[in-house]
Order: sequence, then C-alpha cells, then structure tokens
Amino acid sequence: MHSLDIVNLFFAGLLAGTEFVVRFGVRGALNVPDAYDQIRLRQALVRRLRVPVPAVYGPALLSTAAATVGSRAEPGSALRCIALGALLVFTVVTFAGTVPINKALLEWRPGAPPPDRRGRIRRWERLDTVRALAAVTAFALLLAAVARQLANG
Repeated sequence: MHSLDIVNLFFAGLLAGTEFVVRFGVRGALNVPDAYDQIRLRQALVRRLRVPVPAVYGPALLSTAAATVGSRAEPGSALRCIALGALLVFTVVTFAGTVPINKALLEWRPGAPPPDRRGRIRRWERLDTVRALAAVTAFALLLAAVARQLANG
C-alpha cells in the first residue's frame, strides 16, 4: 500500500461520511413544517458546509485520479476506475444540480419563499441522494481496491 492510498482513503472516507450524514441524518431534521424555519435551517446548512465539503471533495477527487493512474497495472485498478467514475457522477450532480439550487436558496427570503420552493427542495433532495450514493460507492470501491492490492501483494 502506498502513501497515496492512505491519503486517498482518508479524503474519500471523509467525503462519504459527510454526504452520508447529510443525507441520512441532517436532511430529515430540515423538513420542519414551518417554511420560514425550514428555509433558515437550509440556508444555515449551505453556509456551514460550503467550505468543508469542497475542501474534502477536491483532495478526494484528485487523489482518486492519481491513485487510479498510478495503479494501472496493479490488482484493483478496475475498482479504482469505477470509483473515479462515481466521483465524476458526484461532480456533475453537484455542479449542475445542487450548487445552483443552493446558490438560489441563499437568496430566498424566509418570510416570502418562492412559490416553487417545495419542488426545488424535492429536486435538491433527489440530487443529494445521488451524491451520497456516489460518494459512499466510491469509498467502498477504493477500500475494495486497496484490499485486493494487499491480498495480492
């Protein structure tokens, strides 16, 4: 196992854990009945996570790409390729889907939400599920790749 594998697993694990907790822990708490409170909670979450998530995502993606290229001839390389694909799905869903919604959400006035807020929130929640599954899948595949490498190594 290389030091790049350790860095990669660290950041991919942090990303997967963050996305898992937001999807299966925090998200349910955001669905309060009062629109004012719900918007304020969602805005606070976006503001809070817009620094740490990219700070973990960037190194996770870069180290996955580097580990994939660096281990082309090693056992587990196919698993790394699929993991990289999962992180690319995460990337597309994030930049084409959740980021624009989050940006708009920060502009919403809690006392006067847009009439289509429920639809936008449902769309964000579906996209968030895809993001969480992509991040967790990538992490699981990277773990499996390292396990295969160690078993053959």
